[in-house]
Amino acid sequence: MSYFDAASAAPLHPVARQGLLAALDEGWADPSRLYREGRRARMLLDAARETAAEAVGCRFDELVFTSSGTRAVHDGIAGATAGRRRVGRHLIVSSVEHSSVLHSAERYAAAGGAVTEVAVDRSGAVDAEGYARALRPDTALACLQSANHEVGTEQPVAAVAEACRAAGVPLLVDAAQSLGWAPVAGAWSLLAASAHKWGGPAGVGLLVVRKGVRFAPQGPADERESGRAAGFENLPAIVAAAASLRAVRAEAAREAARLRELTARIRARVPALVPDVEVVGDPERRLPGIVTFSCLYVDGETLLHELDRAGFSVSSGSSCTSSTLTPSHVLRAMGVLSEGNVRISLPPGTPAEEVERFLDVLPGVVTGVRERVGAPVGAGHPAAPSAGPAAAGADDGTSPDSPADPSPSSSTGTSPDSPGDLPGGSVPGAPAEGPAGGALVVDALGRRCPIPVIELAKVIGDVPVGGTVLVLADDEAARLDIPAWCEMRGQAYLGEEPADQGSAYLVRRVS
Repeated sequence: MSYFDAASAAPLHPVARQGLLAALDEGWADPSRLYREGRRARMLLDAARETAAEAVGCRFDELVFTSSGTRAVHDGIAGATAGRRRVGRHLIVSSVEHSSVLHSAERYAAAGGAVTEVAVDRSGAVDAEGYARALRPDTALACLQSANHEVGTEQPVAAVAEACRAAGVPLLVDAAQSLGWAPVAGAWSLLAASAHKWGGPAGVGLLVVRKGVRFAPQGPADERESGRAAGFENLPAIVAAAASLRAVRAEAAREAARLRELTARIRARVPALVPDVEVVGDPERRLPGIVTFSCLYVDGETLLHELDRAGFSVSSGSSCTSSTLTPSHVLRAMGVLSEGNVRISLPPGTPAEEVERFLDVLPGVVTGVRERVGAPVGAGHPAAPSAGPAAAGADDGTSPDSPADPSPSSSTGTSPDSPGDLPGGSVPGAPAEGPAGGALVVDALGRRCPIPVIELAKVIGDVPVGGTVLVLADDEAARLDIPAWCEMRGQAYLGEEPADQGSAYLVRRVS
């Protein structure tokens, strides 16, 4: 079995295992006690803190251990915003932050705070100037991940930190995905991380608060961990986390170069082997082991199950693989294709042979899934590997020589006059002529990703050049996937309007 989901949890590093077992024997006592066993436990805790602080690049007394990376984020945001309450109640986050940051922001807003969400481009990166523009006199805190957990894109933390420093605003960095590779550059103020991301045991997080940052711990007071992390320290896990962080850092330069070559191989070869694929994330400014791509006309849940049966453990941001039936908030913020999404995150030590085997297996698996969901015959002609108009097959009515023209003003078709004018009574998935400006109507209501896009692809060739197709859908993924399909297939996406049920998406055939 090939485990390709290290961004969720990396396999336990051998050094972490050794440290854990040793500390179970030596570090079981209360480190706050003065007797011999307590002093031994205190020495282990202090040594682990010094090791972790050295890896982070902070002072020994600025770092505390928490029960998880999520706990570190929650406590860091709560303490920093409370400490600067007199300054104001404004919080800045990016639209692709980890859910722990976004959940904290939601709670902050619900309690009366103001939250600004900074957008990202199609690579998943924020604009440092956009963060600078979001800063206000009442900004209490800004948050920014060091690198994205889903697409691997690295963020301009140093530039954002400098803008925050100039404005007198602390910056909290979620470094969970990157800390195992390198320290976080820049004049950041707070940092959170999680040990299971770099090969340490689960249940250990780091929270760093620089000296001089106003910080007011929330919740009942506790004498442990400088009052910033309540509860008895899980000393064996802390020792293992610190030891493994030092170990992975010692291997980081060599292993990063090797994994970058493997992920570059995947980025280049997947679009050549599997047609109609969009590779997402920044191609250069990225973490070494993460590569993400989405496949048109593919049911993401079925794809993951089939890859699992073939011996590959991967993850996905597709809506059909989540209990909420909504696509990943990261893919949604980037505005990229979400259906058939696969995230590969290679753990250190992954053999090149496993990557080659994945590349051998993937085309057949995708073809099988497409056949199972009834993808249009001829789907799978070459398309762009990432954003931008692409070549298309004649079977779905597109031409490789025709660029997309997304401007509604150039369309010869017309939009629906109003939601009430949309045709009703159509057979689900079947086209029907209706009064919506003469558009061919596809009723995909009640049908989930990737069916709305598949039905659109099947009928686009049935309308004349300049004609329009209106897709009725209530699947949240359609809001991303129909525009992405138009961009990949060289057709014009004219926009979305509310309908009696779900939404109406209008597409004009360009050629």
